[in-house]
Amino acid sequence: MPGPDMSRSSPERSLSGPRRLSYAAGHFLNDLCASMWFTYLLVFYHSVLGFLNTNAGVLLLVGQVADALCTPLVGYESDRSPGCGNYGKRKTWHLVGTVSVVLSFAFIFNQCLGCDALTPQWASLTYFIPFIIVFQFGWAATQISHLSLIPELVSCEHAKVELTAYRYAFTVIANITVYAVAYLLFHLQTSEDSDPLGDALGPKDMPIFRNLALIVLGIGLLFSVVFHLGTTESRPGAGGEAAGEEGRKRVEEDEEEDEEKEERRPPLPCARASSSLLQWKCWLQQPSFYQVALLYMSTRLIVNLSQTYISMYLINTLGLSKKFIATIPLVMYLSGFVSSFIMKPVTKLIGKCLTYFVGLLLIMAFSYWVLLDDRMGQRVYGAAVLLGTGSATILVISLSMTAELIGDQTQSGAFVYGSMSFTDKLANGVLMSNSLVHFLSSPLLLHPLVLLTQSDSSDPLS
Repeated sequence: MPGPDMSRSSPERSLSGPRRLSYAAGHFLNDLCASMWFTYLLVFYHSVLGFLNTNAGVLLLVGQVADALCTPLVGYESDRSPGCGNYGKRKTWHLVGTVSVVLSFAFIFNQCLGCDALTPQWASLTYFIPFIIVFQFGWAATQISHLSLIPELVSCEHAKVELTAYRYAFTVIANITVYAVAYLLFHLQTSEDSDPLGDALGPKDMPIFRNLALIVLGIGLLFSVVFHLGTTESRPGAGGEAAGEEGRKRVEEDEEEDEEKEERRPPLPCARASSSLLQWKCWLQQPSFYQVALLYMSTRLIVNLSQTYISMYLINTLGLSKKFIATIPLVMYLSGFVSSFIMKPVTKLIGKCLTYFVGLLLIMAFSYWVLLDDRMGQRVYGAAVLLGTGSATILVISLSMTAELIGDQTQSGAFVYGSMSFTDKLANGVLMSNSLVHFLSSPLLLHPLVLLTQSDSSDPLS
């Protein structure tokens, strides 16, 4: 769903292979931290630190709400600010976000400094909340600036899908890294532990999560350096807001020709009024903006809910050992990693909407398998393959649809991504915290996912 076509007035932008890889590396730190946040936050605070269900839910809700509020604000400011010198406004905000994440994340997966067994939980909550807010601000700044670079770096629609697939491939690699390291840490602890209750999560596992967080930060920081050294952001004058007077005149002259080809893209009437550039207020008048926002929110709900509750489901419902909270997510993301490489040819063959629908079918198959089989045992590996493949498919397609919606309107791209993430984070926070309180001890831990896939199976863009 591109914006007004300015391809005739500006050269087609593309990236070489190394440039695509360096761009994809820019979200690796975020992906590593998000993997730990969604997969291990609840089990860490509930099973390791001994927080009440409601208090663990409060921390999750605070994080998601902070992220929801930060994303549109960061997007708006990222579009307005000129950046630091010649560094570029997107990369400047990416750097600010990276520093914020590095300074705060290690404290989230650690004991409260200065606290002991007599410290009341409300005091511990007060201690963790500022670190969570700083982390979520940094995560939002990194995510929005990184996503906003896609329509600025490439202009071809298939190149945007390919760049999004590269980005998701690195997301999968990040998740695989987290779960592989977690498995090694759990395995090493089990080898040294002769306690017959060693398979149960408890306070003794706190050093594992602390060390995992430190390893994650070290690896992610290295990939962030690769991104900043290997990615060049176009300065004003190359496109977007600086498309030039000549390009604007050409658009006005070709208005009648554009109207004949209107069926190839969604109508953006506000852009036709007097200028080819959409500002943030004008996006709010576009029906396609709300369609994509709903699709993106539903996609993130499915992906994040399944990732958040899979650990609780494995331990509380299936009664499996703690090693499974590393191996099952690992299988999920290996499946997603493989599927990300076939995304481009599949979308060329059947289109984005049908590809998204295929991903939904895979997730619905997983959901009903979980719903009907409460004694899965080792069969959970097969279900994990379905979930991982389906999640990768719908996430890549929803992101490429967002990039396609922006088109050449790169001057307001960060606002669009920020708005999409606002709906995603707020809905995730509310639903996750409520579900935690009601379903933590229930055998129906993953059943909300069944309802989500049913409600989302009617693609608003198909």
